[in-house]
Amino acid sequence: MLTLSSDERRVLRARAHSLQPVVSISQNGLSEAVVREVDVNLSSHELIKIRVYNDDRLAREQFLSTLCERLDAAPVQHIGKLLVIWRPRADGPAQSARPRPKRSEPRRSKRSFQGDSGT
Repeated sequence: MLTLSSDERRVLRARAHSLQPVVSISQNGLSEAVVREVDVNLSSHELIKIRVYNDDRLAREQFLSTLCERLDAAPVQHIGKLLVIWRPRADGPAQSARPRPKRSEPRRSKRSFQGDSGT
């Protein structure tokens, strides 16, 4: 299982915010077909959301840890019935899970531009 720093996890959570779940785990639990589908989606997308239709929080945590161990992925987030998992691509350039560098100068507010006469 991959491990992520808190900064890398924060960046991945922000990237995953707009994603829709691509895999669902329902009454049959974590079957081989579900594991294969998660593996295929991780290979093509790197970062995926999984919806779990189960009310038991401990079972959802077990699904997350089992998937991450079997697929050599990193758990990013478990919030409610959604799981977010990340695994870097093996081929081609992977998008980094590193945070963007900080700005060298501070952002200017809208009011700071009103005082400029431009001459």
